[in-house]
Amino acid sequence: MKATLYDTKGKKKSEIEMPKIFDQKVREDIVAKYFEMEKFIQPYSPGPESGKRHSASGTISHQRHRWGGHYGKGISRIPRKTMWKRGTQFFWIGAEVASVRGGRRAHPPKGIGKEKRLNKKETKIAFGSGFAATCDSKWIMKRYETLKKMDSKVPVVIESKIDGMKTKDMIVLLKSIFGEAFGLVLKKKELRSGKGSRRGRKYKSTAGLLLVKGSDEKIKMKGIEIKDTFDVKISDLYPLGRLTVYTEKALAELGKEEK
Repeated sequence: MKATLYDTKGKKKSEIEMPKIFDQKVREDIVAKYFEMEKFIQPYSPGPESGKRHSASGTISHQRHRWGGHYGKGISRIPRKTMWKRGTQFFWIGAEVASVRGGRRAHPPKGIGKEKRLNKKETKIAFGSGFAATCDSKWIMKRYETLKKMDSKVPVVIESKIDGMKTKDMIVLLKSIFGEAFGLVLKKKELRSGKGSRRGRKYKSTAGLLLVKGSDEKIKMKGIEIKDTFDVKISDLYPLGRLTVYTEKALAELGKEEK
């Protein structure tokens, strides 16, 4: 497969040969399987010291005539912490155990997550399918329902001379490449309506463009997601057909990885 190489001004420079990973058949079922595996279930449990951060040692004496002891008080032998004392009189409240206010939980979840596994061949197919879908206009049109046509020929490759390029220059570059599809390039973040805004889901945003760069390239820009070649996850490419731009060095690293 060959792709169009764009210069730093958004003009077509030449054609470049793509690595074989982009020629793979797209297996959406295996990508979905890997995506579900990547969503590791968060281990849930209370903190190891929750309900135990008190000065109640549980070693209060029960002997007769012992100062500060429980003997003759008519109270249970649970651990207690002292709230105040006046001579030989103490005011205690229960602590540490599960049956008292502020104590530990009786039988809490132990914080064991559910780990899922996928074999090496399926992992390779999943990543190959994810990258291949970024080069197929059919998958891109399927993901973005508002996109009626693709002005630029995918995949999009930019020459590796954009290190240190300013954001305004990058925006001009992406506008000239994507044309009408530029509205999907930048992330759009807005307040969520309804109860979700009060439950830790205050904002909702679009994914925006993914820029895959080489590991030694230094590219910074707000509004798009930038990742090194070896930091790309399936969640960055799923659902399949995400708008993606590659640099020359990123393609070189992907080609070495195949070997």
